Amino acid sequence: MPNYLISISKNEALKDGTIHDPNSKLKVKAFDLLKSRFTPSKGEVRFFVTSGRQTLAFETKGYKKHRQLLILQMISWYCIYLGLMEAQIHPNWP
Repeated sequence: MPNYLISISKNEALKDGTIHDPNSKLKVKAFDLLKSRFTPSKGEVRFFVTSGRQTLAFETKGYKKHRQLLILQMISWYCIYLGLMEAQIHPNWP
């Protein structure tokens, strides 16, 4: 499984980060729906993750016909990073 980069600002929680793929330059923003507000952006791809009581939203930033498999790999990698081993990825709001 490839490694990705994570950027988190000082004002964001750990679960509100941006995942970067250095090869394709794709960025996927994560939102913890219990602690932050999520407003979908037009033209971007989004997925939702549930794990126990936690719900996260993921949305691409600057989506340009990237493969959905790459986006799903980035999301699953981030869930493993957070320790969400029982995470389920949904294409729509669960």
